[in-house]
Amino acid sequence: MYSRSSEPVRFERDCEAVLVPQGESVTLPAGSVGYITQALGGSWTVFVEGNLFRIAGKDGDAIGKEPPEPLSLPDDADDAAVEQLVWKQLRTCFDPEIPINVVDLGLIYEAVLRPLGEGKRMVEVKMTLTAPGCGMGEILVDDVRSKLEMIPTIAEADVELVFDPPWNQSMMSEAARLETGML
Repeated sequence: MYSRSSEPVRFERDCEAVLVPQGESVTLPAGSVGYITQALGGSWTVFVEGNLFRIAGKDGDAIGKEPPEPLSLPDDADDAAVEQLVWKQLRTCFDPEIPINVVDLGLIYEAVLRPLGEGKRMVEVKMTLTAPGCGMGEILVDDVRSKLEMIPTIAEADVELVFDPPWNQSMMSEAARLETGML
């Protein structure tokens, strides 16, 4: 869900958050009041006292929201089914400032499954950022890693941040270019 309007919110408990775009971890105290400006991919961007903060899905209860449902796969899921879920899960990762997922933004260069034995898999991802100095870079990498490791059978997600080739808007999907007006 993405809304251009703001939903008022009051923090019910102290809550870990990430200051956007600096990427610094902070704790917002119980009783803080703000507005949800973006609710995408199981996390929220909130505006509190003149700043934007990213609230992770696991902390949704602090603002009265439900955490995302656990992922599931059939017991006999093959690599193709797991890879399909990998790409679906990558589409739940968003830059807190941009209402477009990292796949459609063109930030994911590669996602490769590797068998680890005993039905476990590793996924290796190469991704980039819209700008090399983005303060949210490590936060996005961690979001990608943690969301991929939620997938049953994925024992490890190795996410490498690369800048070659450098990102440019032509890497965005047509839908993303339409959404941002970058035609």
